[in-house]
Amino acid sequence: MTAMAGQLDGLPTYLGIRTTHVGPAVMTAELDVRPDLLNPFGTLHGGVLSALVDHVLGAVLYPVIERGRWAATTEFKLNLLAAVRDGTLTARSTIVSLTRRTAVVQVEVDNDGRLCGLAQGTVLIAQPRQPDGDR
Repeated sequence: MTAMAGQLDGLPTYLGIRTTHVGPAVMTAELDVRPDLLNPFGTLHGGVLSALVDHVLGAVLYPVIERGRWAATTEFKLNLLAAVRDGTLTARSTIVSLTRRTAVVQVEVDNDGRLCGLAQGTVLIAQPRQPDGDR
């Protein structure tokens, strides 16, 4: 399932998130800061940083959960520690706790080596629903 952690579509593709490392219980991804991702004050919009965190929060689980199950973030808290104006963001996610149904994941985000975000979240690990009649 390592390949699943590296697959991108939708918002991660639009933002340009690149998976740079996937290992058991850890994942690293990068995002280049672009002018269209900045707010009117010239700093990275907090929603972009949140989207990067949300992506690595769930994707780190795919190499270690049962094939066919999926991960969905149920909550996370993100501390924005420093303004970001340019450069590259690197997000490192680490699984702190893992059960069959839930996981707790921590994420550190740096901007060219300077810590700019710290997050922790809970992820639901679920079996896909069967179509009606196939229960």
